[in-house]
Amino acid sequence: MEPFVSAYNGDLCAGVDEVGRGPLAGDVVAAAVILDPVRPIEGLGDSKKLTEKKRELLFDVIQQRALSFCIARASVQEIDSINILQASLLAMKRAVEGLTIKPKHVLVDGNKIPNWAFSAECVVKGDARVSSIGAASILAKVTRDREMIAMDTEYPGYGFAGHKGYPTKVHMAALEKLGPCPTHRTSFGPVKRLIEQLEMF
Repeated sequence: MEPFVSAYNGDLCAGVDEVGRGPLAGDVVAAAVILDPVRPIEGLGDSKKLTEKKRELLFDVIQQRALSFCIARASVQEIDSINILQASLLAMKRAVEGLTIKPKHVLVDGNKIPNWAFSAECVVKGDARVSSIGAASILAKVTRDREMIAMDTEYPGYGFAGHKGYPTKVHMAALEKLGPCPTHRTSFGPVKRLIEQLEMF
């Protein structure tokens, strides 16, 4: 895929991305990053295509070298209240607004811009095309993965450490057997249907 070339070529350009739209459980996590042009980071890209070891290494390097970064979220309760798209946009808004250095422009992964006052533009598949968005995707994914591993201890039996909340066969079987737990998104189809079935008995 061709690298993205923005019409904006000034300084303090942030990249923002979110992770966790597809899972049936857990918060949606977003990160915003302003990279330092004099301290480049090798190996940035789509966090999903990197190995876990590589993501963990880059997670620390990004935080050490970035001019500014912020990790934010929208909760399970917010997801169920306003829907996953709006929750994802809210998480990204919180991440950008949480930067200690205010960006002059923001590159947003995807095709929708959150409701904010920042100069911004969308970049489809931006995590693979823009270094700052790739860095943001790594911070968000590592953070969320760690949280789902912790959830595996808090709510044993669902296999959260393995599937990270995505609707795998293992997850669906555990959901049928155990029913939903407090970190499940009750507005999502499979969870909602199960709750409705349980309420019938």
